Parts: sequence; C-alpha cells; structure tokens
Amino acid sequence: MTEKLLTEQIKRLDDVRANYEEITENIALAAEKSGRTAQDISFLAATKTVEPEIINYAISLGLKKIGENRVQELLSKYDEYDLAHADLQFIGHLQKNKVRQIIGKVSMIQSVDSIKLADEIAKQSVKNNITTDILIEVNIGREESKSGVMKEELDELIQKISVLEGIRIRGLMSIPPICDSKKEISKFFDDMYKLFIDISAKKSDNVNMDFLSMGMSDDYTEAILSGANMIRVGSRLFGARIYR
Repeated sequence: MTEKLLTEQIKRLDDVRANYEEITENIALAAEKSGRTAQDISFLAATKTVEPEIINYAISLGLKKIGENRVQELLSKYDEYDLAHADLQFIGHLQKNKVRQIIGKVSMIQSVDSIKLADEIAKQSVKNNITTDILIEVNIGREESKSGVMKEELDELIQKISVLEGIRIRGLMSIPPICDSKKEISKFFDDMYKLFIDISAKKSDNVNMDFLSMGMSDDYTEAILSGANMIRVGSRLFGARIYR
C-alpha cells in the first residue's frame, strides 16, 4: 500500500470511529428522551458497498449488528465478516429464488412482505433444521416504488405466517417516504409504533413484537423518539456510499 493510500485508509478509519461515537451518543440521548436507555436500542449498521475490513473495524469499536441489502454482496463478503463478534441480518428486498442462499447465514430477515416469501423461508429453514427470525415489512407510506405490506393487510399476513413451521415473527420493519420535515417523518414513525403496539397487545402464538426496526442515517433519532428499538444506519457511519 502506498503512503497516500495508507493515509487515506487511516483517515477513513478515524472518521468511522468519530461517526460511531457520535451515533452512539445520539442514540443514548434520544433513548433517554423517550424514557429508555441506550441498551434498549439495537444499532444495526447497513453495510451495503462497505468493504469487510471497514465493517470489521466498526465491529471492533463495539458494533453488534450488521445488515446487508443484496444477496450477492452478502455472499461475496460472508467469509470475511467478523461474525464471532457481530450478528448478520438481511435488510433488503429478497427474491424468493435467492432465499436458500442466505438461510442459515443470517440471524434475521427484516424484509418479509408476502406469504410466498415467508413460505419459502419456512421451507428452506425446515430443510436446514433451523428456525429463522423475520420482521414483517410495512409500506407505511403506501409508495408504489417500495416493498412492504399495506397496513390494512398486515393482520391477515401475520396470521398466515404465524402458523408456518421454521419461521418466527419478531416484529415489524419500515422505510417511510422521504419527507421535508421532522414533523412529517415522525408522523409515519408514530403510525408504525401504533401498529407495533396494537399487534403486541393481541399476544398471538408465534408472534413476538420484540423489534420495531425503523430509522436510518437521516432520521434515526426521530425514529427512536417515536418508539423504534432498532435503527439501520449506513452512510452516517461509513460515509457516502461508493456504488459498484
């Protein structure tokens, strides 16, 4: 490695450290404002396009959860992740025909939005003699360009999935629309929290509302204030993405 590249690498690691410290501090402050502690919030780093050595450096700082958006990228980096010290999850749109490639490699799939996808996850999990945790993705903004079940169809989908062997519902996930104000984005987060609480109150078999995963780099503090207990932060930690 040339001196220039080494200097750039050191600066990037320094930036990741500073960003990690800032995010964890912001998590603690937002958690306190919402009547909780930092330990109540799961900080998952979205690692799309991030090199394994940078991911592992973040893990060495104390990061406990990482999430990939694309199956091929996850597989290409899988052997290099420090999974002895961090939990790997899948957080992107998942095609049914790629489920078998990640079953057993991830602890949770956060983006389940149809019975067909859930059926395949259940089938592949049973085949591998494991139970896969999932979150149900809700299209809270009713956007045609995004995945997720509509909120009025959520109860029915949960009922259908809850009876499947090899799968366990652990909560909800959402990606709200891009908004012009914190007040506007908070409205979507509040709507998700209400769904989360309503489903929790039903105490259905094989349905555990343990995680409400919402909030990303630009709005994770608002998400925490609205009740999120898992956030997915990428560029705020690792810097602007370099697409490959």
